[in-house]
Amino acid sequence: EPADILNYTRNEIISRLKKDGSAEGGKDGMDCSLIVLNKERNQLSYAAANNPIWIVRDTILLEFAPDKMPVGKHEKDQIPFTQHNIDLKSGDVVYTLTDGMADQFGGPKGKKFMYKQLKELLVSIAHLPTKDQHERLYNSLKNWRGNLEQVDDVCLIGIRIG
Repeated sequence: EPADILNYTRNEIISRLKKDGSAEGGKDGMDCSLIVLNKERNQLSYAAANNPIWIVRDTILLEFAPDKMPVGKHEKDQIPFTQHNIDLKSGDVVYTLTDGMADQFGGPKGKKFMYKQLKELLVSIAHLPTKDQHERLYNSLKNWRGNLEQVDDVCLIGIRIG
C-alpha cells in the first residue's frame, strides 16, 4: 500500500541519516506522491508527502491534497501517512509531479511559473495525446525560463485512464 511504503521509507531515511554528524541528526527527506492503479476496479490508491495528485476529468482539474509533511525527519514524523482511494473514470488523466515546474523562474518579470498557471496549462492540454502534452509542457517551460538557469528538478507524470 502506498501509505505503508512511505511510512517505511521515512523510518529508513531517519534511521540511516541519524548519524550524519549534524546537530539535527539527519534532518533531511523528500517530497513525493506514490500511486497504485487498480485497472480492474478503475481505482487509484495514493499517499502523498507535500506533493498533490491532480486528475483532469473532462475540463475540470480535481486536486487531491497531500499530507503536509515530507518523507524524512520532521516535527510530524510520528504521524502516519494517509492512504486515499479515488474512483477513476475513462478518459481521466492522472498527474503526479514535483514542484520543479511551478517553482521555475522566468517570464517577463522573472517570477515563478506557479501552480495556478500549471493547472491551467494541464487542463488545456489533457485531451491531447501524451506525446503532444510532453511537447507543450517542454516548450512552455523552456519559453518561460528563457535565459534563466533551471532551479530544480522537473518531473511530471501523466497517465490517461482507458
